[in-house]
Amino acid sequence: MERIIAWYLRMSVIYFFLGAILGVVMLLWPSESGYYIPVHVHLNLLGFMSMMIYGVGYHILPKFSGRTVYSPFLMRIQFWFANAGLIGMAVSWTFVIRDTMPVLFNTALVISAFCSLIAVAFFAINILKTIKPA
Repeated sequence: MERIIAWYLRMSVIYFFLGAILGVVMLLWPSESGYYIPVHVHLNLLGFMSMMIYGVGYHILPKFSGRTVYSPFLMRIQFWFANAGLIGMAVSWTFVIRDTMPVLFNTALVISAFCSLIAVAFFAINILKTIKPA
């Protein structure tokens, strides 16, 4: 397995663990939990699920198509965009909901969301070009 694919899978498990911890924290302090719902959701969906899909997809789909990944470089760049986007959103959401420094954190949230969107686009391009029939 390529190192970058292992890193997608590692990060997936790390985000799953962090999302689970945050879920328990939200149960223990329900009065504060509303501020952290989007963080919890993003850690579990973009963090755990998407990173797992990226890692497994990059490992399995080329094998199914009998080809190599179209662009290993794009796969590595996507990893950084996906993580930057997720971490940026996880940090920004709580401040946006609390209306703390709205210009700064709304801007950070939008930039982070676009980083995540770019990561999804890179994955789609890379996988579609990888599995494209000869």
